[in-house]
Amino acid sequence: MHTPLAERLRPRTLAEFVGQESLLAADAPLRVAYQRGHPYPMILYGPPGSGKTTLARLLAQASGEEFVALSALSSGVRELKDLEERGRQAREKGRGLIVFVDEIHRYTRAQQDALLRPLEEGSVVLIGATTENPAFALTAAILSRLRLHVLEPLTEQDLNALLHRALEAPEGLASAFTASDEALAFVAELADGDGRRALTLLEMAAELVEEAGTGLIEEPHVRRAAGTRYRRFDKGGDLFYDQISALHKAVRGSSPDGALYWLARLLDGGCDPRYVARRLVRAASEDIGNADPRALTIALDAWQAFDRLGRPEGDLALAHATAYLASAPKSNAVYRAFQAALRDVQTHGTQPVPVHLRNAPTKLARSLGHGRDYRYPHDEPEAYAAGVSYFPDGMKPAVYYEPTDRGLEGRIKERFMRLRTRDREEGGS
Repeated sequence: MHTPLAERLRPRTLAEFVGQESLLAADAPLRVAYQRGHPYPMILYGPPGSGKTTLARLLAQASGEEFVALSALSSGVRELKDLEERGRQAREKGRGLIVFVDEIHRYTRAQQDALLRPLEEGSVVLIGATTENPAFALTAAILSRLRLHVLEPLTEQDLNALLHRALEAPEGLASAFTASDEALAFVAELADGDGRRALTLLEMAAELVEEAGTGLIEEPHVRRAAGTRYRRFDKGGDLFYDQISALHKAVRGSSPDGALYWLARLLDGGCDPRYVARRLVRAASEDIGNADPRALTIALDAWQAFDRLGRPEGDLALAHATAYLASAPKSNAVYRAFQAALRDVQTHGTQPVPVHLRNAPTKLARSLGHGRDYRYPHDEPEAYAAGVSYFPDGMKPAVYYEPTDRGLEGRIKERFMRLRTRDREEGGS
C-alpha cells in the first residue's frame, strides 16, 4: 500500500518540524510544553498545510500520554461524551488523555458543549485544529478554556527546506530523484504556503520523471503535475473575508491599483463574482454616497453587465466599477446619518406621525385633522418651507446628515447652509 510522501515525511521530533518559528522559539510556550512533556488545552488556528496536526502529534508523543485523534466530520456527541469516561480511566492508571480534534470548527454548539465537562474536570487535554477564525467558529465557553495559537502559512524559505529534506531523506525521494532549483522554486510558488501541497506536487512530478526513465525533476514536470495554478482561497472562510475586506478598504482608501489587485486575487482564487459585485454596490453607498451618486449606478451597471456577459468578459465590468469607485471622492455622511437615525428610532420608540404630515386621502381623514397646516414646499421660495419640523411632536429635531466638502456633496452642503439660515430667520429648527 502506497504511503503519500507528506505522511512519510511527517516529523518525528520538533527538530524536524519546519516553520512557525515564532511559536517554537526557545522560550515560547509550545516549545516549553514539548520539552517538559506537559501539553495544555489549546486551539491551533491556521491555513491548511501549516503543521497543526503534526504539532498536536508531537506534543502528545513527547508527553507519553494516551492519545486519541478525532475528526469533527465523523465524530458525534456520543463519542465526545465517551471521552469523559476514557479520561477517568486513564487517570486511574496514572496517565493522561490527550484528545486531538481536527476541524473542530465543524462541531455544532451541542458537540462543543459536550467537551466542557471533561475540560473542566481536567480528565482530558484538548488540542483542537481549525482553519476558521475561532472567535466566530467556536463557542465562548470553549474558547475561555483553551489557549489560542495562530499558525502562519509556510514561507518560501520554509517550503524550500521542506522540499530539500524530501529529496535527501531515506524515507523520501533520496537516491532516486534530484530536482533543479527552478523546479523547486516553482513548487514553492504553486504550494502558496501549504507544506502538504508542496510535497504532493513534488511527488506527482517525481512520478512523471519516473515514467520518462530519468531521475531529474525539472520545471515542466512540475507544471504538468500541477495542471492549473493554485491559490489558497477558502470560500466563506477567513482568507475569503480578509481578501474581501482588503478590496473594500482599498476602494475606501482611494487606491485603484490596490483595489484592482485584490479584485484579481479574489477572481483568480474562485470567489463568486456576484458576491464581489454586491460588495461594490455596498461600497458605493457606504463610502462614496452623495459625493458622487454616479458610483452606485456604475456599480449596479457592472453587476448587470457581468450577468449578461459571464466570465471572463464580465470580469472587466467589475474591474471598471472597482477602478471608478476607488477613484471617486469619498463620503460616509449618508452612512453615518442613517446609523444615527436608527439609533434614535430604537431610543424613542414608536412615535406618532405629526398631524400635518399624515396622509389625508379621505374626508374622514381630513375631518380628523390629517394634513392640517401642511405647507407644500413647491409653493414656497426655493421649494423649501422654512421652519417646518419633520420629526414627531415633542422630539427635538436632529441633524443626521452633514454633507462633506467633497464632490457633489460640497454643493449640497452649500444649499443646506443657506436653507438652515432661513430656518433660523423663521424662528424654527
